[in-house]
Amino acid sequence: MGEQRREHGALEAEVMAVLWAEARPMTASEVHEALGGPGLVYKTVLTVLGRLHAKGLLDRERCGRAHAYSPRRGPADEVASEMNQALARGADRLAVLQHFVAGLDPDDERALRDLLDAGE
Repeated sequence: MGEQRREHGALEAEVMAVLWAEARPMTASEVHEALGGPGLVYKTVLTVLGRLHAKGLLDRERCGRAHAYSPRRGPADEVASEMNQALARGADRLAVLQHFVAGLDPDDERALRDLLDAGE
Protein backbone atom coordinates (compact mmCIF):
# COMPACT_ATOMS: atom_id res chain seq x y z
CA MET A 1 0.00 0.00 0.00
CA GLY A 2 1.43 3.44 -0.95
CA GLU A 3 1.82 6.52 1.13
CA GLN A 4 -1.13 8.81 1.73
CA ARG A 5 -0.71 12.19 0.00
CA ARG A 6 -0.45 15.17 2.29
CA GLU A 7 -0.89 18.85 1.52
CA HIS A 8 2.30 20.58 0.43
CA GLY A 9 4.41 21.22 3.53
CA ALA A 10 2.14 19.24 5.87
CA LEU A 11 4.68 16.48 6.52
CA GLU A 12 7.40 19.07 7.12
CA ALA A 13 5.13 20.75 9.68
CA GLU A 14 4.41 17.40 11.35
CA VAL A 15 8.12 16.57 11.54
CA MET A 16 8.88 19.98 13.06
CA ALA A 17 6.05 19.51 15.59
CA VAL A 18 7.51 16.16 16.68
CA LEU A 19 11.00 17.64 17.09
CA TRP A 20 9.67 20.64 19.05
CA ALA A 21 7.57 18.39 21.30
CA GLU A 22 10.45 16.05 22.11
CA ALA A 23 12.91 18.92 22.70
CA ARG A 24 15.90 16.67 22.06
CA PRO A 25 17.84 15.57 18.97
CA MET A 26 16.06 12.70 17.20
CA THR A 27 17.11 10.27 14.50
CA ALA A 28 15.01 9.70 11.38
CA SER A 29 13.95 6.37 12.84
CA GLU A 30 12.70 8.04 16.04
CA VAL A 31 10.83 10.72 14.07
CA HIS A 32 9.30 8.05 11.83
CA GLU A 33 8.16 6.09 14.88
CA ALA A 34 6.74 9.23 16.55
CA LEU A 35 4.74 10.11 13.42
CA GLY A 36 3.51 6.53 13.38
CA GLY A 37 0.94 6.92 10.64
CA PRO A 38 0.16 3.89 8.50
CA GLY A 39 1.65 4.06 5.06
CA LEU A 40 4.38 6.55 6.00
CA VAL A 41 7.64 5.32 4.50
CA TYR A 42 10.85 5.74 6.53
CA LYS A 43 12.73 7.03 3.47
CA THR A 44 10.16 9.83 3.08
CA VAL A 45 10.83 10.97 6.66
CA LEU A 46 14.57 10.86 5.96
CA THR A 47 14.07 12.95 2.83
CA VAL A 48 11.97 15.52 4.70
CA LEU A 49 14.59 15.79 7.47
CA GLY A 50 17.28 16.34 4.82
CA ARG A 51 15.15 19.00 3.15
CA LEU A 52 14.53 20.81 6.45
CA HIS A 53 18.26 20.67 7.23
CA ALA A 54 19.08 22.10 3.79
CA LYS A 55 16.60 24.95 4.41
CA GLY A 56 18.49 25.78 7.60
CA LEU A 57 15.63 24.83 9.91
CA LEU A 58 17.38 21.85 11.53
CA ASP A 59 20.80 21.14 12.96
CA ARG A 60 22.24 17.70 12.28
CA GLU A 61 24.80 15.80 14.33
CA ARG A 62 26.33 12.36 13.97
CA CYS A 63 24.72 9.77 16.23
CA GLY A 64 26.39 6.39 15.66
CA ARG A 65 25.75 5.46 12.05
CA ALA A 66 22.80 7.84 11.76
CA HIS A 67 22.20 11.55 12.21
CA ALA A 68 20.16 13.20 14.96
CA TYR A 69 18.18 16.31 14.06
CA SER A 70 17.06 19.22 16.22
CA PRO A 71 15.30 22.49 15.40
CA ARG A 72 17.46 25.61 15.20
CA ARG A 73 14.61 27.76 16.51
CA GLY A 74 11.52 27.30 18.63
CA PRO A 75 8.01 27.22 17.20
CA ALA A 76 7.21 30.85 18.11
CA ASP A 77 10.43 32.07 16.45
CA GLU A 78 9.64 30.07 13.33
CA VAL A 79 6.08 31.37 13.00
CA ALA A 80 7.25 34.96 13.60
CA SER A 81 9.83 34.51 10.83
CA GLU A 82 7.13 33.23 8.46
CA MET A 83 4.93 36.22 9.33
CA ASN A 84 7.80 38.63 8.60
CA GLN A 85 8.50 36.88 5.28
CA ALA A 86 4.84 37.14 4.31
CA LEU A 87 4.83 40.84 5.21
CA ALA A 88 7.95 41.41 3.12
CA ARG A 89 6.28 39.78 0.07
CA GLY A 90 3.37 42.25 0.17
CA ALA A 91 3.63 45.19 -2.22
CA ASP A 92 1.72 47.45 0.19
CA ARG A 93 2.97 46.68 3.72
CA LEU A 94 0.42 48.99 5.37
CA ALA A 95 -2.48 47.21 3.60
CA VAL A 96 -1.07 43.82 4.63
CA LEU A 97 -0.84 44.95 8.26
CA GLN A 98 -4.36 46.42 8.14
CA HIS A 99 -5.80 43.14 6.85
CA PHE A 100 -3.82 41.18 9.42
CA VAL A 101 -5.08 43.30 12.31
CA ALA A 102 -8.66 43.24 10.97
CA GLY A 103 -8.54 39.42 11.03
CA LEU A 104 -7.42 39.16 14.65
CA ASP A 105 -9.83 37.98 17.31
CA PRO A 106 -10.35 40.47 20.19
CA ASP A 107 -7.98 38.67 22.58
CA ASP A 108 -5.15 38.62 20.05
CA GLU A 109 -5.79 42.24 19.13
CA ARG A 110 -5.61 43.21 22.82
CA ALA A 111 -2.38 41.23 23.25
CA LEU A 112 -0.84 42.89 20.20
CA ARG A 113 -1.92 46.33 21.46
CA ASP A 114 -0.35 45.56 24.88
CA LEU A 115 2.91 44.44 23.24
CA LEU A 116 3.07 47.60 21.11
CA ASP A 117 2.29 49.82 24.12
CA ALA A 118 4.99 48.09 26.20
CA GLY A 119 7.56 48.76 23.47
CA GLU A 120 7.08 52.53 23.58
